[in-house]
Amino acid sequence: MQVQIILVFCIAVFFNALANILIKSSSLQDAQGQGTSSPVGIIWTILNPYFIAGLASFGLALLGYRFVLGKGLKLSLAYPVFTSSGFIIVLMASAFFFKERLNWTQWIGIAFIMIGVWLTALQMFDVES
Repeated sequence: MQVQIILVFCIAVFFNALANILIKSSSLQDAQGQGTSSPVGIIWTILNPYFIAGLASFGLALLGYRFVLGKGLKLSLAYPVFTSSGFIIVLMASAFFFKERLNWTQWIGIAFIMIGVWLTALQMFDVES
């Protein structure tokens, strides 16, 4: 059962990070087109396929996260791992997809976060229930 929970948790983290990447992609299209200052621009934003996919990804992440919390994952540990893991994925994806440069302090920060996620993840399951 724990393997299923970990798998769903990882999928939820992935969809959360994907949602942020898709929302950024939709905003880049807004910058090239209408923007969001006019009614037409707002409609374009809402109908943008990247925006819709981003919202759907947020929804899937939320459903997966809710599922694993209900299966015994401690909120006090799951949330930091969820957000930190997503942070790392988004940082790396931003460098790859959007050509955002990472400096050495960011790389050191990523290493510390990864160590923290690993240490925190060791205690994620509520062993008393």
